[in-house]
Amino acid sequence: MDVIYLNYTLVSLRCLALAVYVDNVRIPWRGRKWCHLVADSTDELHDFARILGLKRAWFQPNASYPHYDITIETREIALRMGAIEGSRKEIIRCARKMKEEMCGVHVQQLSLLL
Repeated sequence: MDVIYLNYTLVSLRCLALAVYVDNVRIPWRGRKWCHLVADSTDELHDFARILGLKRAWFQPNASYPHYDITIETREIALRMGAIEGSRKEIIRCARKMKEEMCGVHVQQLSLLL
């Protein structure tokens, strides 16, 4: 069985049942190359990001689409953990779905205040 250790947690690569995607944009910033981590839902995204060792504060909810920026090295780890190399079409689909989900949560929270 393939396993890796992250944040002192044993993670089985075959057990992650999350729909998480990485693109391959390789944006240069601060001497490194970066790409994006997205998912079918914000819960899945945050769960995977936590296992990957990313801080919740690094989540970018107000960018053009909700995502985490990850380095190319972290991207390789994410792929080994079960993330899917997403096409531009898949990344956009996830982005729209997460934006709609986040907007729905905000509308629901506002209605509770009224």
